[in-house]
Amino acid sequence: MKLSRRQTVLTNDNNNCNLKLAAWPCSFGYKRRKARQTSAIQPKYQVPTASYSSATAQRSKASPRLIHWLAVKDSWKSRALNVLILLFLNMAINAFPTVQNCASIGREKHTMVADMDGTLLISRSSFPYFALVAFEVGGVLRLFFLLLASPLAGLLYYFVSESAGIQVLIFATYVGMKVSDIESVARAVLPKFYSSDLHPESWRVFSSCGKRCVLTANPRIMVEPFLKDFLGADMVLGTEIGIYRGRATGFVCQPGVLVGKNKADALQKAFGEALPDVGLGDRHTDIPFIALCKEGYIVPPKPEAKAVRSEKLPKPVIFHDGRLVQKPTPLMALLIIIWIPIGFLLACLRITAGSLLPMPLVYYAFWALGVRVTVKGTPPPPVKKSTGQSGILFICSHRTLLDPIFLSTALGRPIPVVTYSVSRLSEIISPIKTVSLSRDRATDASMIKKLLQEGDLAICPEGTTCREPFLLRFSALFAELTDQHVPVAMVNRMSMFHGTTARGWKGMDPFYFFMNPSPAYEVTFLNKLPMELTCSSGKSSHEIANYIQRVIAATLSYECTSFTRKDKYRALAGNDGTVVEKPKFSANKVMGC
Repeated sequence: MKLSRRQTVLTNDNNNCNLKLAAWPCSFGYKRRKARQTSAIQPKYQVPTASYSSATAQRSKASPRLIHWLAVKDSWKSRALNVLILLFLNMAINAFPTVQNCASIGREKHTMVADMDGTLLISRSSFPYFALVAFEVGGVLRLFFLLLASPLAGLLYYFVSESAGIQVLIFATYVGMKVSDIESVARAVLPKFYSSDLHPESWRVFSSCGKRCVLTANPRIMVEPFLKDFLGADMVLGTEIGIYRGRATGFVCQPGVLVGKNKADALQKAFGEALPDVGLGDRHTDIPFIALCKEGYIVPPKPEAKAVRSEKLPKPVIFHDGRLVQKPTPLMALLIIIWIPIGFLLACLRITAGSLLPMPLVYYAFWALGVRVTVKGTPPPPVKKSTGQSGILFICSHRTLLDPIFLSTALGRPIPVVTYSVSRLSEIISPIKTVSLSRDRATDASMIKKLLQEGDLAICPEGTTCREPFLLRFSALFAELTDQHVPVAMVNRMSMFHGTTARGWKGMDPFYFFMNPSPAYEVTFLNKLPMELTCSSGKSSHEIANYIQRVIAATLSYECTSFTRKDKYRALAGNDGTVVEKPKFSANKVMGC
């Protein structure tokens, strides 16, 4: 049997991994010579036929001479073998077809195993997701520590081992953190960023299979909520972090980071002899586990690929938390660290101007300080008290706690607002009057009627904010209290920080909003509801609330939902959003919802 020049298969079943290498010139520094008879050499290891990819099984045969050479355990051969394997593995990727050649029809009974970074996700780097955990749990100092450690992680990753580089990122991110905080960020923050980076071709194949497994070097605690809740994964095999008394130690548990051989071992341990049908990876260290699958495919790097749209996911991301708007790449993380002290001083200046200046001047002060307020539609004039009419009730969509502030800025006069909860710090710095709701229907109705007798009033019937283009269910109480309804569509734009939170301290919400380099608000006044669309004309309060929700949604190109405040807080914070009543504050000016 002649040693093929362009077909070679490396097999090392002792390590439970099959490395299929094909389509490269076989050159080891010596001249070609006639191969010995295979009967003279009895290979120690055999190639299991079940491990062959359907695309390469017929064009690859084992080289018994090479297998026998690899089986020798002399130290110098082991060192040479490591170098050769690295070279072979990089070339072995060409032996597998790309994911574009993988059929996605008729795989309802198939089992799929896929890597994450660079495979299910477009991005091949996991640094941004570690940075999100670092910032959301440990703040800017932990993010700075991770950024300082990232060059060392990169050097180890590319010049020592992939495992060593990932271990540095894990240590710099997790050491000392509460496990409950890590789980909270993984559930409430990371899904939004993961879903916006989902590879279209990989998702096409992954979603077509009946049973789905993800095999990743990332910590399982960090990726499992997204993969199971939003992508429908049945099993997640990832690196396990060390835990001591409820806190992460920064180290990893045995067998270490799931890279290369460890991935293949974890796969065989989880599946036993019933190996998966399809394997999907993107780099040479994924080949050991791909080779165990009946079919193997490679996802080539394609940074320009467009991510899967949210509505195509089994469960779109409607609620998410966290302060950062953009994915913190190393450069963006550096900009955030540099900007935070500057932005905080700028936020203090903007808040001071909005709190101390008369409301007619706030619009111009905001404009001078880089805050853009756009007013659309025709703002209604204030109701004269001498006429005896009740005030106008402004029905606002809810984006941040600053909605009533910017409504007042657009009108040029302060508009009181009813709200459910607000932090004490926000009460102190607020330029408008607010009254807290008690969540008792009769008490709240009486209070709102009294406020309307005094003048105009603003209300956000959603009860909480939503960042995505959705409107939550409108409470119908407001429709029963007056016939003077003016819908207001509110939209904001933030480039660096979110001005809302469900998990953190709400007292920092206005600061984070104004820390953006150039935050913007758009206030659109819609037509006042005609008398035939009021309770006085026989319409029910629910009909009016649903109508206003649809009108605002159509104006903003948003989607109406039936989600409530409880749904949001259960998804993000693990509670129903109930706020413990606190002692009344003596000041007559408080921050709106």
